[in-house]
Amino acid sequence: MFAYIVRRLIAVIVMLLVVTLVTFGIFFAIPKLTGADPAALYVGKQADPATIEGIRQKLGLGEPILVQFWDFVTGIFAGRDYTGGGTTVRCDAPCFGYSFRNEQPIWPVLQDRLPVTLSLAAGACVLWLLGGVTTGIVSALKRGSVWDRAAMTIALSGVSLPIYFTGLLSLAIFSYGLGWVNGEYVEFAVDPAAWFGGLILPWVTLAFLYAAMYARLTRATMLEILGEDYIRTARAKGLREPVVIGKHAMRSTMTPILTILGMDLGALVGGAILTETTFNLPGLGQAAVKAISDRDLPLILGVTLIAAAAVVVANLVVDLLYAVIDPRVRLS
Repeated sequence: MFAYIVRRLIAVIVMLLVVTLVTFGIFFAIPKLTGADPAALYVGKQADPATIEGIRQKLGLGEPILVQFWDFVTGIFAGRDYTGGGTTVRCDAPCFGYSFRNEQPIWPVLQDRLPVTLSLAAGACVLWLLGGVTTGIVSALKRGSVWDRAAMTIALSGVSLPIYFTGLLSLAIFSYGLGWVNGEYVEFAVDPAAWFGGLILPWVTLAFLYAAMYARLTRATMLEILGEDYIRTARAKGLREPVVIGKHAMRSTMTPILTILGMDLGALVGGAILTETTFNLPGLGQAAVKAISDRDLPLILGVTLIAAAAVVVANLVVDLLYAVIDPRVRLS
């Protein structure tokens, strides 16, 4: 088990380096190949040549791409000084770049936005797992019943309806119409009740979409597992049905659910763009939209790296959970 964990950690470190290199190359190497000037992209179309040259010196864009990548990676761990045009700007570690549009390092922006996105992702994840997996299991056990047909119809609706439609509809009914919930985000440390009230609608809206997908996946997987030989053997041995379902069938059913959960949760931590934009949540997704609108490339790069790291780390956690629920992984 220890060797398995070490192998997975090494693989994650290598993967993060590769993802960082590829992402950095997309932002810095590809523009050069297309004839674009990365320095001009940083400051926008209205900048004068002197400003562009100053940005080029500060970012070291005249250096070879591998040197630029090394400076970027070392800056994450040790900080970095941007010197050029007679001025020096300090970016303390972890330095994910410096936004010359907003005149501030990228990491404090990410640090302010990340708790909002984590709160949204974590709360919605709990709801969609409880609702989706439970619905899928009951539907599989009551295959063809009224419950099964109704649950799958609702699940199909949840998958089909776009989140901006269900989000705006829930805001119109429960916030603007009935006034039951507060539509504004408040930090947990300031007012836990207001924090919960500001996130309950985004949680339910996001969970409705994902719970529908997880219900369909759980039902299909559970129906397949219930037809396996070892399930029939367990029943033939006289085991009670809750033991057969909970101990034997659920373990196999959880494997594909964990696989999808790792990718979904990692992607959400990278920014639930539609949900955050619909509910005006100041998270990473909203920051990415604003950065794209402002052509703030350092901030776009920072959000992209956080999103990629979240997916990689989430899949590492899933791999470790595999070893807990499936003895074959430990034995291999």
